[in-house]
Amino acid sequence: MDPAGKEKEALQLLAEADRKVRGSQSFFAGLFGGSSRIEEACDIYARAANMFKMAKNWSAAGNAFCQAAQLHLQLQSKHDAATNFVDAGNAFKKADPQEAINCLIRAIEIYTDMGRFTIAAKHHISIAEIYETELVDIEKAIAHYEQAADYYKGEESNSSANKCLLKVATYAAQLEQYQKAIEIYEQVGTNAMDSPLLKYSAKEYFFKAALCHFCIDMLNAKLAIQKYEEMFPAFSDSRECKLVKKLLEAHEEQNIDSYTDSVKEYDSISRLDQWLTTMLLRVKKTIQGEEEDLR
Repeated sequence: MDPAGKEKEALQLLAEADRKVRGSQSFFAGLFGGSSRIEEACDIYARAANMFKMAKNWSAAGNAFCQAAQLHLQLQSKHDAATNFVDAGNAFKKADPQEAINCLIRAIEIYTDMGRFTIAAKHHISIAEIYETELVDIEKAIAHYEQAADYYKGEESNSSANKCLLKVATYAAQLEQYQKAIEIYEQVGTNAMDSPLLKYSAKEYFFKAALCHFCIDMLNAKLAIQKYEEMFPAFSDSRECKLVKKLLEAHEEQNIDSYTDSVKEYDSISRLDQWLTTMLLRVKKTIQGEEEDLR
């Protein structure tokens, strides 16, 4: 069936569901099981929503899922209501990101009320991703990643919590909230170095923390590197540690060429990503206020 046919069928289902809801409110329905009509209406709204999805009418699909969710709440079916709010949110993502967030927040409220914090955390991540990509509001993305991390920690899902916290650190550093980023990188790095499986990644977190220190003050970075080497001796032999030490030397000597060469040498073996490039450029600008590109 073509999209127009699907849409027509969806509209017919909506009308049928509306009739069921109206019928459930009559006096006789109250005597003879109005709730069964509401249950039927829930199913019909959900079928209509899926038809709208097939017709790619995302807003109409989202609205139909919302109507089903509201009826489930009326019936005290919290889990079904939350599921429908999530379905609505997923549909709205393609048409109205803010409305998608509103629906996901409704779902989160229900899940937290039911004590389902892991699912609530997952939906906070979905909201954070909408703020990252669609609405480009990094402060709000950070807030939702932090909330997700809190819920994961409460449920002892530490690796999921750390993933969210590392997102927070990445954005905090970009927004020049260096202290916040440092605390996260040091915390995650310290946890990683005690784990045989994660030990290798600890040097990356200490490297990023050191660069954030460097953006605040050179002496901060120097002291931080000493601290990380004492805490985690394997860090001393890493290319990351050696790079920061070379950059500290170049900074002390105010030698822009030495700084640039050290970065290029590191980049020739381990490609710099956008975040590292940004941080290294910020540090470079503190040497004689240089503005040119790193590479």
